[in-house]
Amino acid sequence: MSKNIGVIGLGAMGNGVAQSLLRAGFKTHAYDLRADVLQRFADAGGVPCVSPAEVGRRCDIVITLVVNAAQTEAVLFGEQGAVPAMSEGKLVMACATVPPGFAETLGKRLAEKELLMIDAPVSGGAARAASGEMTMMTSGPAEAYAKAEAVLAAIAGKVYRLGDAHGAGSKVKIINQLLAGVHIAAAAEAMALGMREGVDPDALYDVITHSAGNSWMFENRVPHILSGDYTPLSAVDIFVKDLGMVLDTARTSKFPLPLSAAAHQMFMMASTAGHGGEDDSAVIKIFPGIELPKAKE
Repeated sequence: MSKNIGVIGLGAMGNGVAQSLLRAGFKTHAYDLRADVLQRFADAGGVPCVSPAEVGRRCDIVITLVVNAAQTEAVLFGEQGAVPAMSEGKLVMACATVPPGFAETLGKRLAEKELLMIDAPVSGGAARAASGEMTMMTSGPAEAYAKAEAVLAAIAGKVYRLGDAHGAGSKVKIINQLLAGVHIAAAAEAMALGMREGVDPDALYDVITHSAGNSWMFENRVPHILSGDYTPLSAVDIFVKDLGMVLDTARTSKFPLPLSAAAHQMFMMASTAGHGGEDDSAVIKIFPGIELPKAKE
C-alpha cells in the first residue's frame, strides 16, 4: 500500500487524525479551507494541498472528516472535488456523521467509478483523535479493509467492522448520537434542577460522578458548566443536526423516539436563543431562574 494518505478537513477530529498518521510514518497530505490551519499542518511535517482534487490525485486513501453530508458531497464531487481526480482502486474513508441512506448511495456512486469506500463515522472527541485512539464504526467490502488496515491501526483504538454494506456504520453512529444528545440534555436538566434547589454545583457533580446516575457525557460536559467556559468542542448546533438526523431516520419507519424528540427540542431552544455556536453543554442556558457559574477571568 502507498504511504501517501490524504485528509480533507482539519477540524478537531481531522487534525488529530492527520497528526496520528504523521506519527505513524505516513506521508500525509491534507486540505482545509483555512490557510492558517494548513500552515500549522505543514509546520508539523504534513503536505498541504490547494484543493480536494490535489489530495485525490496524490493519495491512494482519502479520509473525509467534514461536518455533514453536504460537505462530504462538496469535497468529493463538487468543484475541484477529490473523486474525479482519483484513479481506479483508490479508497475513500467517509468519516462524517451522515444519514445511512446517504452513505449507502455514496458507496454505490464510488463503486461506479471503480473506487472503494469504507463508511467510517468516528467517536471519541479531539483528544482521542489526536492520540490515535478514537472509535470507528465502519462498514464496507473486505477489499477496502485490506487496503486500509495500516491506516485504521494508526488512527483508531477500536475499529468496529459492522458488515460489508455501506450505511451500517452510519446507522450505529446515529444511535450513538441519540444517546450522546439525550445524555447531555439530561445532564443539563439535572444540574439546572440542583442549582434551582440551592445545591452546591461542584458538590453535586462530585456526588453524581461517584453514583449510579453518572454517564460519560455528564462527567465530561458538566465541568464546562462549572467553569462557565462554553468554548465549543462540540457545539449545540451539532446536536440540532445529529438528533434531527436520528429523528428523520426513525420517521421513515414510523418508529417513536420520545426522548430524542425532547432532547432535540432542547437543543433547538438553545440554538434559537443564540447559543448554537457554543459548546453543547450550553443547552443548560434554556432553563429559567438559575444562576450559572461565570468564567474565571
